Amino acid sequence: MSHRIAHSLLLFLLVSITSCSAQRSPVQYDIIIRNGTVYDGLGGKPIKADVAINADTIAAIGDLANDIGKKVVDANGQAVSPGFINMLSWAGETLTHDGRSMSDIKQGVTLEVFGEGWSPAPRLNSTKDKRWQTMGEYFNYLENRGCSPNFASFVGATTIRSYVLAQANRAPDSTELKKMKTLVRQAMQDGAMGLGSSLIYAPADFASTEELIELCKVVSEFNGMYITHMRSESDKILSAMDEAFRIGSEANVPVEIYHLKINHERNWNKIDTVLAKIDSAQKAGLKVTADMYTYNASSTGLTARI
Repeated sequence: MSHRIAHSLLLFLLVSITSCSAQRSPVQYDIIIRNGTVYDGLGGKPIKADVAINADTIAAIGDLANDIGKKVVDANGQAVSPGFINMLSWAGETLTHDGRSMSDIKQGVTLEVFGEGWSPAPRLNSTKDKRWQTMGEYFNYLENRGCSPNFASFVGATTIRSYVLAQANRAPDSTELKKMKTLVRQAMQDGAMGLGSSLIYAPADFASTEELIELCKVVSEFNGMYITHMRSESDKILSAMDEAFRIGSEANVPVEIYHLKINHERNWNKIDTVLAKIDSAQKAGLKVTADMYTYNASSTGLTARI
């Protein structure tokens, strides 16, 4: 076959494929969002496109002008993006009463993550509320009752400590530590994402670095992560970061810093050092990341100030 004939045949096939693609039969979807400016969440430039949805799955993105939607939403002049993640949600209890999550859903939040120190489970059998005791039972309860957003949870280090030691300001003995690790293991088996700590609050701040390392070693068995409201976000923020990095390194778990910030104006000049420490830890091989909130306010309990 001559080069010219081969080239002509290839051109014919390409034209035929293009023609068949352009003339394909319309596809029906549950929902088509038309004419929106689509942000894919990966940081690239937005594109003008349609988005098709079947059940709970994004089925297609692109020019879907010839396709049919059982429901069509005109998003002309509006942005279309993946749902937002509330990394530090306190809706764990309220969603059990009203799963519609209207306050967050209307802001585009589609994933609620619990577990900053306190988590919905485990709970003692003596608790008056018998709806659930374990993390697995909590997840099942929320799902069976009906919950609009997706949800996930870390197991709270404070919850674990309180389960075994109540409010005691001391280190666990070997038997108590074994019980704490068993509780973490059960929570991880039930689907917890890892261990979450909030180390400026009592009784969370009674925990030593070594105690947290031991709990995170269990988390490491399940490829989970350690997420922390560090022991200081103010004068001692640098040493608090060192503690978080040590926990991650010795327990072999990724580290996430909750709501990275620096309190008090006298510490604001530390921001470059804080960011450099994260960069250095990453370059040294530690998986460390951070999240933040973008408003100029905070809320906490009086005991944290005392």
